[in-house]
Amino acid sequence: MKSHKVTVIPGDGIGPEVIGATRKMIDATGVRIEWEEAEAGASVFRKGIASGVPNETIESISRTRCVLKGPLETPVGFGEKSANVTLRKLFETFGNVRPVREFPGVTTPFSGRGLDFVIVRENVEDLYAGIEYMQTPGVAECLKLISRKGCEKVVRLAFELARAEGRSSVHCATKANIMKLTEGFLKRTFEEIAKEYPDIQAHHIIVDNCAHQLAKKPEQFEVIVTTNMNGDILSDLGSGLIGGLGFAPSANLGDGIAIFEAVHGSAPKYAGKNVANPTAVALSGVMMLRYLGELEAASKLENAILFTFEEGKTVPRDVPGVQNPTGTAEFADAVIANLGKVPSKLAARNYKQIKIPSLPRDPVVVVPSNRRTVGCDIFLEAGCSANQLGEFLEKTAPAFGLKLKMISNRGTQVYPSKGANTDAVDHWRCRHLAIETFPDNACLANYLDAIEKAGFRWMHLEKLEEIDGSNGFTKAQGED
Repeated sequence: MKSHKVTVIPGDGIGPEVIGATRKMIDATGVRIEWEEAEAGASVFRKGIASGVPNETIESISRTRCVLKGPLETPVGFGEKSANVTLRKLFETFGNVRPVREFPGVTTPFSGRGLDFVIVRENVEDLYAGIEYMQTPGVAECLKLISRKGCEKVVRLAFELARAEGRSSVHCATKANIMKLTEGFLKRTFEEIAKEYPDIQAHHIIVDNCAHQLAKKPEQFEVIVTTNMNGDILSDLGSGLIGGLGFAPSANLGDGIAIFEAVHGSAPKYAGKNVANPTAVALSGVMMLRYLGELEAASKLENAILFTFEEGKTVPRDVPGVQNPTGTAEFADAVIANLGKVPSKLAARNYKQIKIPSLPRDPVVVVPSNRRTVGCDIFLEAGCSANQLGEFLEKTAPAFGLKLKMISNRGTQVYPSKGANTDAVDHWRCRHLAIETFPDNACLANYLDAIEKAGFRWMHLEKLEEIDGSNGFTKAQGED
């Protein structure tokens, strides 16, 4: 029999218990796994390793290219970044796959409606790139980074997943009506890539309407692909439809590497009590078996889990209405005893092994026919009025080849005034256009020096690009 190497990270809190139960269930299927146990999370933070992920763990994952991971916590007072996010980003697991499926015997307001969809979440970009700055003492900034390459990979993953699972439609959920360049990038990429999958219906949906529809008629969805933060929110909403996070597995998929984990946290107050529901981690293990090509074993284990719930004799404590809940280890034993059995209604789907998208490693994937710099936005800290700042910049800018077009405050034009009743803060975006050609760096530096000498602190400059004849920037509210 073929043997697979897998890094296993027990994790924190209830992690060792649910991971132990899952390993026992997977081993019982007969698939040969060589488990490499590794460490991450709270215990590592307490050793003074700020990332929460030691080199030994990184080396193990680099060897095995497959991880089964328990929940990790970031203790208060230790570490800076989430160890979970660190692992996803270090190994470029660009797509997060979260199935949402009704369970037999788990009663919810949506029981009997056939919920069975998957959320495919971009996993390394967006606001979760974690690039933040205090631009003034009273104004914080977070950069929302969306790349063409990131959009293409996650969109292709969504369509490939639909094909592998025999699904007929994919919805792309964005906020492109407001964030036309960032969220709009995913929408435009989705519409372009969809042409390569004529067998799959492609629909765009505004993300707030998607949330509304998930609460109203979730059975209409099969696959939802979305950006990182939207996916984080929608997938937790999805788990709430089927009984909670205890039933929510996930896979973090990259090019030749994968990390499988439950969506839930470490629940430290239940640690060591043999009460945690191992279902989410066990179903993550099912996803892992499919990734490894062990399709028969994966379906066998999934059917045993579903049969155990349908039978109703051995159920975990977070099943609504359960009178005599089963412990973590006992549930695993019941599932093992039910291997080979199939539930009467909600059986495992027929799966094919998914094709993970692989794009060239070249960092440049979009090459425009032409581009030019037409101006710049200079972000200033100033405690004066918009009129005082505007009058100064209008007088000063022409000497440096620029003219002031407008000033905005928190996205709304305040100079020249459009009559808006804006409650201003000390953070101003000052939009300049080139009078003829855009000035060189030395000229820009002299302009910024003149601004500082006048008592206005600049903290950021953003060039305004025209790309293939279209503006590569958005207008302020009220800007002509």
